[in-house]
Amino acid sequence: MDLVVVGSSPIVHPKPFHMEKEQNPVLVEGKTREGEDLSASPLAKGDYEKCIFKGCNLAEADLSDITFSESRFENCNLSLASLTSTAFRGVQFVNCKMVGLRFEACNAFGLSFGFDNCALNQSSFCRIKIKNTVFKRSKLTGVDFTQCDLTGAVFDDCDLSGAVFLRSVMNKADFRTAYGYSIDLEANRAKKAKFSPLGLAGLLDKYDIEIGDADRT
Repeated sequence: MDLVVVGSSPIVHPKPFHMEKEQNPVLVEGKTREGEDLSASPLAKGDYEKCIFKGCNLAEADLSDITFSESRFENCNLSLASLTSTAFRGVQFVNCKMVGLRFEACNAFGLSFGFDNCALNQSSFCRIKIKNTVFKRSKLTGVDFTQCDLTGAVFDDCDLSGAVFLRSVMNKADFRTAYGYSIDLEANRAKKAKFSPLGLAGLLDKYDIEIGDADRT
């Protein structure tokens, strides 16, 4: 501030106040980002349509308020990234490390994605609708599916050890090639869900019974 003395009373003239301009959301279409550290240099807020991210580091990155549409992540690390109001619409994740993600924080509108050979350990899909989602050759150990709508979802050759299913909707879901799961059918809705005979033990854990062939020796 500048002081101007008139008589005995100083008059204060405040300096002009300059407001910082808010960054306008970007629109990025059809761009490929490869081998970049997007954790240290965050993505600009906005819409990313039909973009490809290859071998990028997004661990602990702030992806909040960003929309990804019909995009693809390959060999990326997204572990512990912030997903507050993040929108995934028609997004594919391939060979990605995605540990500890909170998908329930995402923008629910149009939420759709697929996972192929991804590590999603200790992530959470609580209370969201992800009907017909395909999980393929992925590790889902300790994942929380509490109150998740998994209608028509496919778990193809997936490790579900320690995964939590509670008041979940699994109608018509396909678990035939999944393994390691423990599901209480009385605590979930699983009408017309598909299971392999080899996986029946995972549906009977609560009864503490042993399943095996008879000893005929």
